[in-house]
Parts: sequence; C-alpha cells; structure tokens
Amino acid sequence: MAAHLISVEEALLRVLDGVSPVAAEEVPIDAAHGRILAATLASRRTQPPADLSVMDGYAMQAGDIAALPARLRLIGESAAGRPFGGNLKAGETVRIFTGAIMPPGSDQVVPQENVSREGEDVTVHSAPKSKFVRKQGFDFKAGQVMLESGRRLNARDIGLAAAMDHARVQVARRPRVAIIATGDELVEPGGGDAPDKIVASNPLALSALIRQEGGEPVPLGIFPDKLDAIGGAIRSARNLDIDVLITIGGASVGDHDLVAPALKQEGFTLSFHRMAMRPGRPMMLGLAEGLRVIGLPGNPVSSFVCSFLFLVPLLRKLQGRSDTFPQIEPAILGRAADANDQRQDFLRAKFSRSGDGRLVATAFKLQDSSMQAVLHAADGLIVRPPHAPAAPEGAPCDVLRFTD
Repeated sequence: MAAHLISVEEALLRVLDGVSPVAAEEVPIDAAHGRILAATLASRRTQPPADLSVMDGYAMQAGDIAALPARLRLIGESAAGRPFGGNLKAGETVRIFTGAIMPPGSDQVVPQENVSREGEDVTVHSAPKSKFVRKQGFDFKAGQVMLESGRRLNARDIGLAAAMDHARVQVARRPRVAIIATGDELVEPGGGDAPDKIVASNPLALSALIRQEGGEPVPLGIFPDKLDAIGGAIRSARNLDIDVLITIGGASVGDHDLVAPALKQEGFTLSFHRMAMRPGRPMMLGLAEGLRVIGLPGNPVSSFVCSFLFLVPLLRKLQGRSDTFPQIEPAILGRAADANDQRQDFLRAKFSRSGDGRLVATAFKLQDSSMQAVLHAADGLIVRPPHAPAAPEGAPCDVLRFTD
C-alpha cells in the first residue's frame, strides 16, 4: 500500500471499482415508493382506453351542428363506467358526462349550457369552441416505456406505474450495510452523563443516511479498542448476509487505532488508508472476497462527510441507480476563502440566493471536524480543490448539496 495521500477522485474510483448491482426483487406497487426500478416499465394499457368526454353535455356528430340552431333526437345516455350500448347516427345525440366513453359514431360534445331540451328533443343554440373529446391514447399507449430502470420511484412515478396497470414492479434489493463502532469512550445515547464518555451518534446518523439512500442498516454495536474485540466483530459481520461493512473510529495510526490491523488480521487488503481530503483524511478501504469495508474516522463531521462522498455513491451503484453521484452545482462564495494546501477541502456552508438569483455558499467560520451543530446547520459543502489560491467573497465556487 502506497504511503502517499491519494486523491478523492482516485479513492472514489477504488470504492466503486468492480461494483455490480444487487439482485432485483418484486414488490407490490404500494411498497415501491423510494425504491430503485430494476427494469424498464412499459404500459400494459392505453390511456385513455377510448375516446372520452371532457364535459357534461351531449355527444353528437360535428356535421349536425354546421348550421344553428340544430335539432337532434336524444337516444340514450353515457356515463363513466356505464357507456351507451348502441351506435349514434346523424341527427341523433346521447346525453354524456365527464369521463364517459364517446358513443360509436360521435365525434363532438356540446356542453349542456349550449343546448335546450324538451323531452327527447335537444336543440343546440351555439357552437362550442372545442370538440371536448379526449382521444384514445392521448396520455400514453400500450407498450410505451414510461419509466426507465435505475430511477428512484417518487410519488408521481407510483401513480404513473399504477395507471399503467402494474400491480407489482421489479426493484433493486436493499443493500445491507453492517455498522461497527469502536472506542472505549463510546456510550449509547442516554448514557452520556460522564465527562470521559462520548455519545455514539455516528452509527445512528449513518443508519439514517443508509435508509435515506435505499439501504438497510445492520448496526452491530460498540466495541472496545482491543484488537481481538474488533477482529471478532469483523468476523461476525462477514458471517452475515451483507453487502458493505462500515467501521467507525480507530481509523488513524495511533496506538489505539486498531481497525487497520484488525482488517489485515482478518484477511482484508487495504486499497488505501489515507486521502488528500479534509475532513476525513484517515478513511480506509478494505477488500476481501467481494466485501467492501469502509473505515470511517470517528469525528462526526469526518464520518458523515466521508459517508456522503463515498458511501452514498456506493449504495446507489449497488442498486443500479442512474444518478450515482451527488451533483456539483456552481455558486459564489459568501465569505472569502483562504488558500488551500495539498488536500481537497469540503467546507460546511449555508446556501442562499443573491439579488440576481445566483446561489451563494457561505462557509461557517469554524470548520472543526467535531462540530455537529455546524454540520446540522449546513445545507451542503463548498468543494475547494487541492492548492486552490485564496478567493475573495463573490468568487465562483463549486458546491454539493446534502441529499436530504
């Protein structure tokens, strides 16, 4: 393993290298919201399935109202779900309601306010400006592909798929991500009353992020800074049906940072262990028999930013998602930025709009990787490339918006 700091781009390539989508599974359409479509979806029906009236009125032949007033004979009624059973001829009309099928032989609907009626005699007094007919297939046709694979299904997609007459759809299985937290100082939320203890918030934040991105978190608990304990946790995780293993903490190179030695002890190869990135330099990637281990730093900001930049694309690629990477957006700096060193900086920032509508990204003055209040208040990250020169307020910059 090279000792130099690899770039963020190279680290991401290694995290995603060789990743294949997980298997698909079939779910009911009402359980598919937020899932990733695993196969293109074509309509099973034509919509609308027939010519329909878009008004309450009278169906007739347009030629019958070429001269007005026009008198026609009422021969029946067509309502939604109860169509008229016969054929309409010249000089005849059918009472029709919104959404009803047009009677065969008709091509015009005259709104009811344009006519008068006495028994079975209907007189049209004024011509409508439209035919008020929604033609068969006006929306979509049977066999037409309406939803592409790789799409994360939103509420409108669910409505469309249902309208296409799909009761079940093929979606990507939820990737399972095991989470191991390490550290003698860690306690579960609710137990942080001692000054020498730290509440283990990272596993919960990452579990939420994993769920948000369509995965299934498998939290395995907190383990002490002991090589055997961490190695045992890794062995236990490998016996589970998981797609990714996340370790939190112990990622640096101090005497109590034991994740890298434990991974090597358990047969993992470290693809990298340090990146030219701030925050998150000590993140590591371990590989063994198709299982990826992302070793995250313990500081909460570093842990979350690394997960946002690396775990989110990994989960998306595992599900075959078409938008694998969070999108870079152009913005301007709301506060001057200092010159950067060899590391790529990801600065927590608030977003707003300038008077001319441009996106303004204002970095927080304090960027310490332990500050969760700042992370919570941020809308996203300003991306500062390695060796970027100092930039004044108003200078162009690139930003990543948090996906939530």
